[in-house]
Parts: sequence; C-alpha cells; structure tokens
Amino acid sequence: MALTPTLLRGALGSLRKRPPYEGAALPARVLTAPSVRIDVRHVAAYAEVCGFPPTGGTGPLPPTYPHLLGFPLAMRLLAGADFPFPVLGLVHTGIEVAQRRALRPDDRPEIRVHTEGLAPHRRGTAFRVVTSARLDGAEVWFSRSTYLCRHRRPDAAPGTGGAARTDRTDTADRTDRAGDTAPLPVRAEWRLPGDLGRRYGAVSGDRNPIHLHPLTARAFGFPRALAHGMWTFARCLAETSGTGAGTGTGATTGTGHRERLTAHARFAAPVLLPGEVVLLAGDGAEGPFALRDSRDRARLHVSGKVSSGPPS
Repeated sequence: MALTPTLLRGALGSLRKRPPYEGAALPARVLTAPSVRIDVRHVAAYAEVCGFPPTGGTGPLPPTYPHLLGFPLAMRLLAGADFPFPVLGLVHTGIEVAQRRALRPDDRPEIRVHTEGLAPHRRGTAFRVVTSARLDGAEVWFSRSTYLCRHRRPDAAPGTGGAARTDRTDTADRTDRAGDTAPLPVRAEWRLPGDLGRRYGAVSGDRNPIHLHPLTARAFGFPRALAHGMWTFARCLAETSGTGAGTGTGATTGTGHRERLTAHARFAAPVLLPGEVVLLAGDGAEGPFALRDSRDRARLHVSGKVSSGPPS
C-alpha cells in the first residue's frame, strides 16, 4: 500500500500549500510524453478490473485507458512546487472523455497534460486537468477532469461553513442534477469487494490512501475505503457503451468496443467498499446513466451520459 514517489513528494509538498488561495494561479506548463509505448498485458489487467471486454492483444483500447497513460504526467504537474493546491486534498468531481478514434496497442501516441479553468466554487476552488492523445499531430482522444480544492471562501455567507453565496460551478452542478430526473431502468447490479481500491490502484498507479484500506481512509475522515471515481466511470462505460456492431449511432469495431464516443460524468456521493451498487441506464449504447446505492436508491454516486456526438 505504499505511495508512489510522485504522490509522496506531492503529499510532503502539500504541507506548504495552505489557504488562503487568493491570487492562486495554475501552472502554464504543458507536460508531454512522446511516442508512448502501450503494454498489452497492462491493458488486459485494466480491462479485467474495469469489466471491459478483452482486447485480444490487438484490439482497440478501452475508451478510458488513455487516462492512465497521462496519469504519471498529471501527478507530476499536481505535485509540482508551482501547483497551488495540496494534492491529497483534491476531490475529483467530474470527467469528460471524447474519443475520435480508438487507440490500439501498436499505436505510439503523444500524451499531453495541462491544467486550466481555475474558478471559484461554493466550497473552495475548482480547476480542470486536461489529458490528450495525439497521433501524427492530430488529437484522437482527450479527457477533462474537474477537481475541487476544498477551503473556506473569503466571500462566504454567515452560517454556511465557509461556502460562498454563488458561483458558476455550483450552477452547472444544479443544472446537471435538474436534467437527471427521467426514470431509468436497472441495467446491472454489482457487489464491490473491499479490496477493489487496492486492485484498481495497482493497475492505475493511483494509490491515494483513501482508496486502499479502511485504516488509511479513516485518517482522512472516511469510515471505509472508497472506490476510485475513475473506476466507477470506467465500469459504467464498460456496461453501457461496450456493444456489438449496429447498436446505437456510433461506429463500432465489431469486438464490443466503440470506435468513437463522447461521455461525461459527475461524481456525487463516494462509493464505500465493500458495497453494493445498481447501474440505471437504457438498453442502448447511448444515453444517460446513473450509479446508485442498491439499498438506498436516493443515494446517487455517479450520473452521466454517453453519446457519439462531438465533444462540448
């Protein structure tokens, strides 16, 4: 359960990064890894833990896998001295993925990572981490992850616990919730084991202590270990978008993988491990989905949508 060296450096550097964050600026750097080699055994391990169909060593990669190719660069950026927020205090609140062409094991993409979109949030400050994959100079895949650094806002209203009166990010969240009202049928139910965070962490490299063990999670105020947000997103996509040819409007590869897709998700309540969750979605390969607690359907973990349209 050891922290990666980069995460450990980020944790130590976090001791110097404390509020107030007024005047904070994101790094202007773009980190790049040219001609990244793809390990087919690693892809197979990722597909297995996330529920994607096997690639067979030559088939297209799961649509969320390129996020892992950029994860070391993202951690380097967030752990840097010029990044203003403590890395271990960040909350992953949303993700968007746009795939214009599925990557394959023999591709050698250039991976780029940068930060953008610094904005006030009613509970602190939000920003985005953007990861892209390019082939021959053309962008074929990108993701935008939204993170929140929780801290008391200087414009907080009295009695709100440090929350600001209004902000753009919260308005967007309310709009997303308002659109999540149509009833959806049950697509799948999953019993998640207590070691899921360790298994996904071993594959993804994300060994944040809140995901690894109840003891390390309690140190951060959680009663049990939490499932990774990116695992829940990937598992939902594996169930809803991994369809055979001819389903939906997006082109497929004929192997159960989509060639093109756009998907986004908002992370709500964390998934405690072990736990039982239910996926609500239609029968097709596109449309809205929601992940909720099996025993308390009012408890929303993830809400999102899959389409074959262009990214926003």
